[in-house]
Amino acid sequence: MNIPKPRCNQISIDATSYYHCVSRCVRRAFLCGYDSFTGQDYEHRRQLLENKILELSAIFALDVCAYAVMSNHYHIVLHINQQQASNWSFDEVISQWHKLFAGSFLSQRYISGHTLSKAELNRLNEYVALWRKQLMDISWFMRVLNEAIARAANKEDNCTGRFWEGRFKSQALLDEAALAACMAYVDLNPIRANIAKTPEESAHTSVKRRIDCSAKKQKTATTPQHYELFPFVGNQRKNMPEGLPFRLQDYLELVDLTGRMIREDKRGFIDNAEPPILKRLNIQAENWLYLTQHFESKLKGLVGSTINLKVACVKLGYRRNYFLKTCEMFFT
Repeated sequence: MNIPKPRCNQISIDATSYYHCVSRCVRRAFLCGYDSFTGQDYEHRRQLLENKILELSAIFALDVCAYAVMSNHYHIVLHINQQQASNWSFDEVISQWHKLFAGSFLSQRYISGHTLSKAELNRLNEYVALWRKQLMDISWFMRVLNEAIARAANKEDNCTGRFWEGRFKSQALLDEAALAACMAYVDLNPIRANIAKTPEESAHTSVKRRIDCSAKKQKTATTPQHYELFPFVGNQRKNMPEGLPFRLQDYLELVDLTGRMIREDKRGFIDNAEPPILKRLNIQAENWLYLTQHFESKLKGLVGSTINLKVACVKLGYRRNYFLKTCEMFFT
């Protein structure tokens, strides 16, 4: 019997800075879309959730790599930006925290310009140190996000009680191969669910947002590539800027090609137009197709190559490599 592990044993910056998280509704009513059982349309909630994800990414020291908002659940791939949190000044941490919560009596007095005593400043320093950690904590991000949506949905449905399952699921993405496969899996959710034919038609996904932004960038050079999303910065090299270690064009081509294969219900290999990104990541084409359809169901907890998996297990204090055999099948 697998006993759920505490979040501190699942999410650790020492193991990896990339995590795939999933939250699902606990009620029968839909999160978004049209519910044929009740005859009600909740499509507007998809935009509400997408807006909230992007809003929170500008407050937390967490970067959004990929997301997909579905009818009764959503996926999100997050990057813990420890450097950003460390670089925030004392005042910036308070400012960011106050965008989420009222803070404390001392922080309110401080930003109002009141002079604090030495003891009060010491106490406020303790608060700021705690808030700095919480602002790069995935559990806090998911808590704020889910609570906001649950409150809005409960008010709209005129009911009370749980809206989400008690715990969100998380997967640690230990290397580039796991990251690329998971992002593609998330971005291709609407295609696998047969509610979109192409990535550019996949509403409320990160891949559509990147495609739309890229199209705008061709018209206006001032439009940023990422538009509130963690940017692609190209392949690994010296003096690597912070961002996803792939080329945006390679990733979009790979997602588009994979989506066509899934949509046409074909099995086997990606054809001769196989993007070079798969070769660099050392993922076999048939494994790639399987991963982008079954990433969440077949891979649990830690995901990556066997070497990275063993290292992560040591850092997280796992006595057994529960995920080793499955990862060996897909990652060289």
